[in-house]
Amino acid sequence: MKHDRGPLGCTTELRFEAPLDIRASIEGFRRWGDDLLDRWDGEVLLRTVRSAGEAFGVAAWPVGSPGKPCLRIQVDDERHLHAAATAAASWFVTVPRATLTALTRRDPIIGAVERMHPGVRPVRHLDILHALVRSISAQQINLRFAAVVRARLAERYGTRHTVAGHTVHSLDAERLAGARAADLRALQFTTRKSEYIIGVAGAVLGGSLDLDTLAQQTDERVIAELVSLDGVGRWTAEWLLARSLGRPVVVAGDLGVRKAVGHAYRDGAMPTEQEVREITSHWGAAAGVAQQLLLHALVENRWEEIRAAAAVP
Repeated sequence: MKHDRGPLGCTTELRFEAPLDIRASIEGFRRWGDDLLDRWDGEVLLRTVRSAGEAFGVAAWPVGSPGKPCLRIQVDDERHLHAAATAAASWFVTVPRATLTALTRRDPIIGAVERMHPGVRPVRHLDILHALVRSISAQQINLRFAAVVRARLAERYGTRHTVAGHTVHSLDAERLAGARAADLRALQFTTRKSEYIIGVAGAVLGGSLDLDTLAQQTDERVIAELVSLDGVGRWTAEWLLARSLGRPVVVAGDLGVRKAVGHAYRDGAMPTEQEVREITSHWGAAAGVAQQLLLHALVENRWEEIRAAAAVP
């Protein structure tokens, strides 16, 4: 890594294994709305990193290509550069090329989507409070409105960080744990979601919920621990496994995942959660990447082209 100090802060460049389409992978942050927590305007990505209990802002610019992926990151305080670079290096869920190649040869649909959108990968959410609030806020509502209410939450119960002349927020577990449900209802969260978010913030604040600790546990143990929290079901727990811990987990109960799998393998017919698990059981270690490829294809809505490219009748 090459480090530089400029008038606005300290920068470094991170290179990733190809293929990785950074721009396409982070486009969801803009597509579903600005929640002030993960911000992408098509040029600069703004996120926060927490190190030694302190959160700080990170600005990142995709400066490479899917074939030569590179991310230039900047922090305003040189003391934070190493932690920022370490976090940013793990922002994307990837699998060994041989693993994905084996799946694309076995599964012509995944192979076709990967050829059409090479390097689209899941983006990891390394702050467990952000990750759980993101999932809880999105329960049973559209993703755009979920982003709106998260932005209100970030402004009310977050810390504002400035980096490279931009702003981004992190959620403050202490302030959020001390909130009342009525305060969150005023932001247009439901009563139950308000209670769930306050409870999750309390668990994070108390130290009983920690991503590093969860990372040492099996999938089922992580799920069991998370679903013991009010408002956290298997859907939310599986998303945390997939998007925070980077595990090869298919969130089979997610409506978008069911739709995508239905388009890919059932000619548009909606499969049940159990059917999704059965249909995708061959994805194996590449499940997280395969899932993201189909979700990207769902947004692009080019299924006829995909089926033609896969030679599916």
